[in-house]
Amino acid sequence: MTDTRQVQEHDPYVLSELTIKEPPTKWFDRLRYLGPGIILSASIVGSGELIATTTLGARAGFVTLWVIIVSCIIKVALQLEFGRHAINTGETTMGSFNRLPGPKFGRANWSIWTWLVIMILKFIQVGGIVGGVALALNIAFPGVSVSIWTWMAAISVALLVFKGYYQSIEKISLAMMFLFTLLTIACVAFLQFTQYAVSWANIFEGFKFGLPKAAVGVAIAAFGITGVGGDEIMYYNYWCIEKGYAAFTGPKKDTPDWVRRARGWIKVMYADALFSMVIYTIATAAFYLLGAAVLHGRGEIPKGFAMVEILSGMYTETLGPWAKDIFLIGAFVVLYSTLFAGLASWTRILGDALSQVGLYNFYNPKTRSRAIAILAFLIPIAWALLFLFMKAPVFMVLIGGIGTSIMLMIVIYAAIHYRYWRLTKALTPGKAFDVWFWISATVIAFVGVYGIIKLII
Repeated sequence: MTDTRQVQEHDPYVLSELTIKEPPTKWFDRLRYLGPGIILSASIVGSGELIATTTLGARAGFVTLWVIIVSCIIKVALQLEFGRHAINTGETTMGSFNRLPGPKFGRANWSIWTWLVIMILKFIQVGGIVGGVALALNIAFPGVSVSIWTWMAAISVALLVFKGYYQSIEKISLAMMFLFTLLTIACVAFLQFTQYAVSWANIFEGFKFGLPKAAVGVAIAAFGITGVGGDEIMYYNYWCIEKGYAAFTGPKKDTPDWVRRARGWIKVMYADALFSMVIYTIATAAFYLLGAAVLHGRGEIPKGFAMVEILSGMYTETLGPWAKDIFLIGAFVVLYSTLFAGLASWTRILGDALSQVGLYNFYNPKTRSRAIAILAFLIPIAWALLFLFMKAPVFMVLIGGIGTSIMLMIVIYAAIHYRYWRLTKALTPGKAFDVWFWISATVIAFVGVYGIIKLII
C-alpha cells in the first residue's frame, strides 16, 4: 500500500523515473498488487447480475446458462489488451482513442464523439440502478417515498466518490464484492433444500447451447451487461494507471530493463483480471440459477416498480419469509456497489473525454481533481432525474445493455489497433492469447451487430 501512495503523490497519470518499481516475480507476491479488477467486479456484479441475469433466467429457464458463462469469460481478452496498452504507453483510454485512425471533429477523434452519444443509453441504464436502490430502501423503510430514496442514493454515492482517492475506492469495492458474493452463493446453497433445487440435469440443459426465440433479445442485452462490458473494459485502463502499473514500469524506453519491468507488471495485471473474472463469473452464475430455478418456475418476470418485490421472492422461497430483509440488504449492497464503482469510473473517463474535446486539461492534477469532484455530483443527479422520469428500472437496465453491445464494436477496433499497431514488439503475447483474442473479438462483433440490428428493426 505504501508504494501505491507514493505513486499517487507523483501523479500516476504522469510517468516518471521516480515511480519505477521492480515487479514481483512470485505468484503470491503479485496478490498484493491486485485491485483494478476488484473495482470492476464491484461495478459488474450489480445491474447485470441482479437485474438482467435474473430476468434472463426467469424468461428462458436454465437453457441460456451458457450465454452467461461465455459472456463472463470471453470478453476478458479485450480487457487484457487495454490493460497491456496502459502499461505499454501510459495513455488513458480517451487519450489513446484520440490517436485512433479516422477523422477528428474539432480536437477529438470520431470514437470519442461516438462514445459520448452512446453514453446517453448508459446514463439510462445506471438511472435504472439508482431506482433499484431506491425501491429496495422503500420496501425496507416504506415511510420514505421512492423519490426521496432516489435522491438520497444519488447524493450519498456522490459524497463517497467526489474526493476521488484510489485506495478508498478499492477498499470499499472489495468489502461490497465480498458481501454480495457470499450472500448470493449462500442462497443458491439453501435453494437445494427447497422444491426449486437445481439438479445436474438442469446444469447440463444450460450447456446445450440452445437459445429460445422468446429469450433472444434479453440474452443479447445480458451478454452486453454481464461479465466485463465495453464500458468496464474502457474503465480498466484508468484503474491500472491509478494502481501504479504504468508508473511502476516507468517512461517507455527501448531498453532491456524497461521491457523486463513491463512484462512483469503485465503479469500482475493478468493475475488481477483473471482473479476478478473468477469472482464475477461465480456471482453471475449464482444469480442466473436463482432466476431460472425460482422465478422461471413460478412464471414471474421482474418488471417496473414490482422488480424488487419479485426478486425478493427468490430469497423468501429459498430461506423463508424472514429472508426478505436479508435480500433487501443484499440488493442494496449489490446495486449500490455498481453506483459507487461505476460513478468513480465515470468521473474519470467522462472527465478525460471532456479534456480531449478541449474543455480543460485532464493531465493537470488540480484541474483533474476539480473535474472529478464536479462530475461526481452532476452524473448521479442526471441518473436520478432519468429514473424519476422513466420509472422502469428493468427496461432502463436492458437498454443500457444494448448500448454496451454497440460500444463493444469500438472497443474491438481499438484493441486490434493497440495489438497490431501500437504494441512494443518485445511485449507481443503468445499465439494462445491471439487465438483467444480473435475468438473474443469475433463473437463480440457478431453479438454487437445483432444487437444493433435488433435495435433498428
